[in-house]
Order: sequence, then structure tokens, then C-alpha cells
Amino acid sequence: MADERNPVGWFEIPVRDLERARRFYESVLGLKLATSRMGDTEVAWFPMTEGPGAAGTLIRSEGYVPSHEGALVYFSVTDVEDTLAKIDASGGRTLNPKTGIGEHGFVAHFEDCEGNRVAMHSWT
Repeated sequence: MADERNPVGWFEIPVRDLERARRFYESVLGLKLATSRMGDTEVAWFPMTEGPGAAGTLIRSEGYVPSHEGALVYFSVTDVEDTLAKIDASGGRTLNPKTGIGEHGFVAHFEDCEGNRVAMHSWT
């Protein structure tokens, strides 16, 4: 029997300044991120719950470099336009504005305060 969960189980978003990035994501997404240290690695944990979707962290560690290249993480949001306004007011910038994807809702891409390309999705 195939596993019925979504295939992504974890994500890490590289940062240079963990506190700045924590404040950015807390402001934009309205979440509280808990910080911790594991040796030379600093992380800020996105809230985790049981159920569909993936959890993850902001991470500052050797070998983790913010960029526009590579995998793209999509955050689920209630309202793309409202979230883009928070991003622009919090030190990020819109890369691709709200775009319809037919029956699958809407997406937008942004650059976070650390220089990562990140995205969001909403149904409205």
C-alpha cells in the first residue's frame, strides 16, 4: 500500500542572520518561530502539527547559502496580496506577483530578507 502523505517531509531555508530572518517570517506569516542551537548550527523552527504538509526551519550553518537557485518552497497563505504587502513592508520584495493557476488557486514568488527565492500559494 502506498504512503498517503504528501512526499515532502522537511525543508530548510538558508539564512545569514537568523534573528533578522526569524523576525521577517514571523511578521509575514503571523507565526512564532522557536530558536535553538546545535553545535555551530543555529535554527528557527516553524510550528509543526500532525497532518498534511511539511514543517521545517530557517538555518544558519556552514554550507548553507541563501539563493534564487535550487528548490522552491511554497508557503500556504490565506491571501496572496495581503502577504505580498507584508513581505514588501518587512524587508523582502515581490519577484512574481499574484498569478492564477486555474482551478488550483494562486501563487506568487518573493525574495526574503536573506536573498532566498520563496513562494506562496492560496486558494483565493
